Amino acid sequence: MSTLHKIALTFIKSIGPVTAKNLLAYCGNAENIFSASKKQLLQVPGVGEKTIEAIRGTDALIRAQQELDFVEKHGIEVLFFSDEKYPKGLKNCFDSPILLYAKGTADLNHKRIISIVGTRNATNYGKNLCKELCEILAPYDVLIVSGLAYGIDVTTHKECLANNIPTVGVLGHGLDRLYPKIHKATAQKMVLNGGLLTEFPILTNPDRPNFPQRNRIIAGVADATIVVEASIKGGALITAEIANSYNKDVYAFPGRTNDVFSEGCNFLIKTNRAGLINNPHDLIYYLGWDDEVKEKKKDSQITLQLSLTPNEEKVVKALQNGQLSIDELCIELNIQQSKLSIVILTLEMQGIIVSLPGKIYKLA
Repeated sequence: MSTLHKIALTFIKSIGPVTAKNLLAYCGNAENIFSASKKQLLQVPGVGEKTIEAIRGTDALIRAQQELDFVEKHGIEVLFFSDEKYPKGLKNCFDSPILLYAKGTADLNHKRIISIVGTRNATNYGKNLCKELCEILAPYDVLIVSGLAYGIDVTTHKECLANNIPTVGVLGHGLDRLYPKIHKATAQKMVLNGGLLTEFPILTNPDRPNFPQRNRIIAGVADATIVVEASIKGGALITAEIANSYNKDVYAFPGRTNDVFSEGCNFLIKTNRAGLINNPHDLIYYLGWDDEVKEKKKDSQITLQLSLTPNEEKVVKALQNGQLSIDELCIELNIQQSKLSIVILTLEMQGIIVSLPGKIYKLA
């Protein structure tokens, strides 16, 4: 499918994400949309005479060529809705953008993606929570997404960089500029370990309506959204509401009842729109990551031991499914108890298995 036509589809007036997906479903690909007959196009839900006129015009293709020249010159990746690299977490959202522009190294289909959002007027309480959260999440192989705005957003990105966590900033404008400009140095570092993401083409200003729109990307790409600190009318609450509408997990740190910048978090928790987390370990528990890491650590410890004999390997493999008695091991492995006792003793001395009352054994 032509990249030019993919981009051009986003420049057709009166076509939003839903209609664009309908057109793709009916026509097969973006290029076919521009060559389809009027009769074919009229069969597509949401397409009328004005939309057909816009498709038949040349404005979209001319503007798309300008965009294509820019992305090719600056090493920007175009992620179309049907592409393998398009974030799968976002693809399932009904109003997901048909096309994204990405710059950097981030895998937007990373196995663990967390969005962290909050007030632009972050207090020391909120900043410290960001710091602690990133420090605790660092060993868990996570990608963290935020909006590169003042306050909680940029604090999160900076703490990610400090802890070598890949981090992505979702923008409310094109990649030909950066808002706010003061975050340029941070953005440049993010491109080396994470990146920048937007649905907006070049020449798009950071206008106010763009930010609620970009918030759906922040909510959509992630497995869970964390609200660190937010007022009752903040953009973070919009992101949380969108995440809830996508059936994504939402969590929030509580704050003091008289603190205006915790009012939004407290409201989310009170109205069951967010799960309460007192500390980062709560988040890891809720998402079930701790059990996964423990299992990996256990497997890693076993493989790092000295070379095992064939019988020792059989015992270890059998105990990976749970604890067993010596009699059960004898039957399962078809090894005489006198020989098995020596194998078990050797594994115990190496710290690979432990003995329980009743001659029952399990992996250490």
